[in-house]
Amino acid sequence: MKSAAFAYERPGDLCGALALIAQTDRTIKIIAGGQSLGPMLNLRLVEPDVMIDISNLADLKQAACVGGDLVIGACVTHSDIEDGRVPDVTRGAMQRVAAAIAYRAVRNRGTIGGSLSHADPAADWVSALSALGAKVSLRSLSGVRQLPIEQFITGALRSALQPGEIVEAVRIPAMTPSARFGYFKACRKPGEFAHAIGAVLIDPEQATARAVIGALEAAPIVLTDASSLFGGRVTADFGRQFDVRVADAILEKSGISHAADRHIHVTALRRAISEAAA
Repeated sequence: MKSAAFAYERPGDLCGALALIAQTDRTIKIIAGGQSLGPMLNLRLVEPDVMIDISNLADLKQAACVGGDLVIGACVTHSDIEDGRVPDVTRGAMQRVAAAIAYRAVRNRGTIGGSLSHADPAADWVSALSALGAKVSLRSLSGVRQLPIEQFITGALRSALQPGEIVEAVRIPAMTPSARFGYFKACRKPGEFAHAIGAVLIDPEQATARAVIGALEAAPIVLTDASSLFGGRVTADFGRQFDVRVADAILEKSGISHAADRHIHVTALRRAISEAAA
């Protein structure tokens, strides 16, 4: 099957793109890398009146350190991050995540902003950036607003994007020298969608921990204070203090009733914690 007919626009600058997106009388879809949108078009899961191509907008391809944080434009590709073509404030954490996304051909075209906008629960950036405490910048003709990733992703394939808005950039805080990041996803084979994701950012010196359980049939479970997973206090021995019963109870409370499903997600989280502790 091929896509339904649509008009195609390729604006030359961000202001022109926002003006096109603000036209509410037409069904609009935005394309950058197209790694998720392309198949959906061909299967006619989406049938836009107008396709707006933002892949050539230089403003969305920039990456720079601002105030100690890393600000990455929405059209920066996974391979840009994987290959170190953008600054790194995560001591290699983002490079490791990017390198494990799908296949190299997908990473060459897929963008960080497109991945977040699509809001697939199994997408790597959805969980990894939530663990890193990242925020997303949303721009429209009326201005810019920022949301933490965990507030931006509202459900499976659902986000807080409002009509006329696009993801402009992602802001990632610099990791402290004592912070440790762990990430694990369970897949049948490399390159496939994850069945379970665990991601953690733990700083034993500051006694803080963030944890994410992803690849659910909903928005990820984000624990901004994950100390309950470690007996209520984060110490240097957090790897051995992890309590699987607490994680299992959190999943059960979230509505995952099948014990085998909870076991897979708890195992992914445990392996992410083990990686952080190594």
